Amino acid sequence: MKVLVLGGGVVGVAVAYYLGRDGHEVEVIERNKEAASETSYGNAGLVSPGDSYAWASPAALAVFIKSLYRRDLGIKVGINLDPRFIAWSWKFLFECTHARAHINTLRKLRLAFYSKTCINEIQAHTNVAYDDGRKGILYFYRSEQSLDAGAKHMQILADNGLTIEKIDATRMVELEPGLGSAAHEIAGALYSPLDQTGDSCKFSRNLAQWCENNLSVRFRFGTKILGLEADGDRVAAVVTDKGRLTADAIVVALGPETPLITRSIGLDIPIYPVKGYSATIPLADPSLGPTMGGVDEDRLIAYSRLGERLRVASTAEFAGYDRSYKPVDFRRLLQTAKDLFPGCVDEAKAEYWAGLRPMTPTSVPILGPARYRNLFLDCGHGHVGWTMAAGSGKFVADLVSGRKPEIDTDGLLYVN
Repeated sequence: MKVLVLGGGVVGVAVAYYLGRDGHEVEVIERNKEAASETSYGNAGLVSPGDSYAWASPAALAVFIKSLYRRDLGIKVGINLDPRFIAWSWKFLFECTHARAHINTLRKLRLAFYSKTCINEIQAHTNVAYDDGRKGILYFYRSEQSLDAGAKHMQILADNGLTIEKIDATRMVELEPGLGSAAHEIAGALYSPLDQTGDSCKFSRNLAQWCENNLSVRFRFGTKILGLEADGDRVAAVVTDKGRLTADAIVVALGPETPLITRSIGLDIPIYPVKGYSATIPLADPSLGPTMGGVDEDRLIAYSRLGERLRVASTAEFAGYDRSYKPVDFRRLLQTAKDLFPGCVDEAKAEYWAGLRPMTPTSVPILGPARYRNLFLDCGHGHVGWTMAAGSGKFVADLVSGRKPEIDTDGLLYVN
């Protein structure tokens, strides 16, 4: 069967890999010159089932409202009259109950656990290199009050299979010596040994090359998707700036651009872009850097060690499709990196990036068959797209191939 995958980020590459392994003839359509050039390029680098808690919750609603008049928060929301943002926010509001947060969190956790296994299986099968680290992630707090609140917050994950160890600052430094200089400012941490780190851009580009060398998978780079054409109960063609493309099946993995393309055939996909920022900084002295991933929960800043580089990321800004950035946007990131790991980074050589996360109101990705019998969705992975990409790719590839997915589909299948 011929399958078109729309989008060459980590999500599109992962589903292309699994479709190729199933023996399909796969063509990936990507507007950039390389895979993983947008959302997958500069994320925090965390593969983190420990970050599975749904964004929509009573606490998040309070922060969302507070962000309208405070600019020092990790979440930034301005006055936005975009009808798509208003519609998305209305749906988000209805997910901000304890009951809905519980349901959505467990759905995310189920997929995140599965996906972490899939990432490791892909690496074992292909031997792709991506600066992976498998020592866990530290979620640390600067006060006893926030540490206790964090432990309570993450209890739902611990109750459902995630190993979490509450530790004091001394134990934290034993696990992560790089934090020794900052330990006096940290009350303690929640240690998730099952979490991992890695460079999703390297993973995607190396896996794309492996697929082209070993499977019937081809990448059509530099090709912009303009829309879809429907004919009855199927999608007849993908319209691009290089002409019309046809296939037996089509998988949409376009991240935040998904609703812009699917509306051409009447599909209203509830995804809205949320901008994040990151700095990737060479290590001036690798011995002073971290050996595992971490999240400064009070500052809402995440980091990961990627070979001889430190990736630091933060912010959830509702700014539409604006990808621009200014030097001031990275001030807190750089200062936190220097506070946590003094003498570690070469700030003058930092690479700056801003990208868009495809957020759904539920924080659960949108997977599976859509209104048309040959159209499948693999999108809306939000701030944990790197964590969920491989698992959702296997999940959707199973559906395309007519197989029952390996994990429970409850709450994961798209409802038209």
